[in-house]
Amino acid sequence: METAATAASAAPAAVIVAIDGPSGTGKSSTSKAVAAQLGLSYLDTGAQYRAITWWMVNNGIDLTDPTAIAAVVGKAEIVSGTDPSDPTITVDGVDVAGPIRTTEVTSKVSAVSAVPEVRARITELQRSIAASAELGIVVEGRDIGTTVLPDADLKIFLTASPEARAARRSGELKGADVKATQEALIKRDAADSSRKTSPLAKADDAVEVDTSELTLQQVIECVVTLIGEKRAAK
Repeated sequence: METAATAASAAPAAVIVAIDGPSGTGKSSTSKAVAAQLGLSYLDTGAQYRAITWWMVNNGIDLTDPTAIAAVVGKAEIVSGTDPSDPTITVDGVDVAGPIRTTEVTSKVSAVSAVPEVRARITELQRSIAASAELGIVVEGRDIGTTVLPDADLKIFLTASPEARAARRSGELKGADVKATQEALIKRDAADSSRKTSPLAKADDAVEVDTSELTLQQVIECVVTLIGEKRAAK
């Protein structure tokens, strides 16, 4: 007869996985699928930065003024659902999963997320969500392994060529111009990599995976394998 103790010992170890990388590398699709397959929670940290940007746009905040942004950073209530099959996000009780993906928000999120007070507030939120995930969590973003969760059990950095990333992102944005999309991605990379606070960077102990020539399923299998190896070593 199985006791509570043997059941606990048979259960896989809780694992915190940080997946970083620039836009268009497959972070979201991979992270959601891996979390669903392994029964882990999931967090899209980029959506949180988009959410606070959406709130500021809606409230007429001057996004060229970091002081104005910093002054209101604590006003929006952002709630992220962590179910990988339905990763919800609300701001002040309003479902913003769609509105935060607009071109207007996308074009402004780098400026907002570069403000130190914004990063401090969102980082605190992300850490509390990760800490409360009983079975473990897959957290994706740009500074998870370096800043948000530097003690994550496994850190993965996804990369891909600008051409591959632009093709994927254009496919997501139905009918978008691939060349214009590629230029926008490169501009976003430069902004995210050069900001003073928590720039986009690969952690020293991260496993780099180039997804340029891989199918989504191959990337998922690679990450699942890495997590399995990490759990076995725990």
